[in-house]
Amino acid sequence: MGKYGQKNERVWIKIYNIHMDKIFKDKVLMITGGTGSFGNAVLKKFIESDVSEIRIFSRDEKKQDDMRLDFNNEKIKFFIGDVRNYKSISDAMNGVNYVFHAAALKQVPSCEFYPMEAIQTNVLGAENVMSAAIDKGVEKLVVLSTDKAVYPINAMGLSKAMMERVMISKSRMRLPNETVLCATRYGNVMASRGSVIPLFIDQIKAGKDLTITDPKMTRFLMSLEDSVELVLHAFKNGSQGNIFVQKSPASTIEDLANALIQIFNSSSSIKIIGTRHGEKLYESLLSREEMVKAEESDKYYKVPMDNRDLNYNKYFNEGEKDISGLEDYTSHNTKRLNVEEVKDLLLKLKFIKDLLDD
Repeated sequence: MGKYGQKNERVWIKIYNIHMDKIFKDKVLMITGGTGSFGNAVLKKFIESDVSEIRIFSRDEKKQDDMRLDFNNEKIKFFIGDVRNYKSISDAMNGVNYVFHAAALKQVPSCEFYPMEAIQTNVLGAENVMSAAIDKGVEKLVVLSTDKAVYPINAMGLSKAMMERVMISKSRMRLPNETVLCATRYGNVMASRGSVIPLFIDQIKAGKDLTITDPKMTRFLMSLEDSVELVLHAFKNGSQGNIFVQKSPASTIEDLANALIQIFNSSSSIKIIGTRHGEKLYESLLSREEMVKAEESDKYYKVPMDNRDLNYNKYFNEGEKDISGLEDYTSHNTKRLNVEEVKDLLLKLKFIKDLLDD
């Protein structure tokens, strides 16, 4: 990047942070699951703002201790607890203005084998967070959802779909001056805990073949920085029951693997191992039914809450717009990147830059 580009980037960051300060100035933010990769990325962005306090709520005291030493920042306060326990999350939420709920069981195979654990954390735990936020008078709560909640075929997706429905149900019951509940929905976040990229890099470093389940499988390619922008967008623009989605490019898993092999000048090959438990061929961020009512902007989709109630007459006498001509918004039909384009995108990631500099 030349001097002009660097200057423009610094100006953009300054303007962006000024805008953040207006929203979060002297406010208290809580991040549940704040010790994960996503929670860490959100934390790093909010430290730059004028937020007065950031509360990290999680059950992993070791990761909290690591973060305490790494950040060494008086703004950050740590709370040990479990979202499955209403009292622990409620006690930690005293005086909180904004909540980002990222705590979840995210691994698809784990949720497949232990579906009740997924329900306990992703549905009942999320409901505890929402109820505590409402009881404590929190201004706005943003819950983290997933593409797997759209036409779910696995326990993880089913549990997140139920979390979204709980969020919408509670949103319908709120008065105008009460806590605003909304959601952000993500596909693959590159180099996060749920991403295949760190696995591929570990295999490259070990001189092993890269294991892929299906070469035609596609995934959205969103950076952690982009995903944090979506959280901020939801805090700024979210109203009751909204679901926000960020537009992103995608690639096949085979092209992603080949891009990493080329970046690291590896002699590794690709080994196809077959589809895992509950794995989808492509990611869907919006269903056809949601596309009918979604509001589109340059970078985002916003799905408004369905405000219908249990007046069955409406359901039988008022039909939906024709959806047969619409498609879901998926990693199969979004902008598809080739290997060179994927390499360009990966080389912008700090995670990749740091590895190449070692």
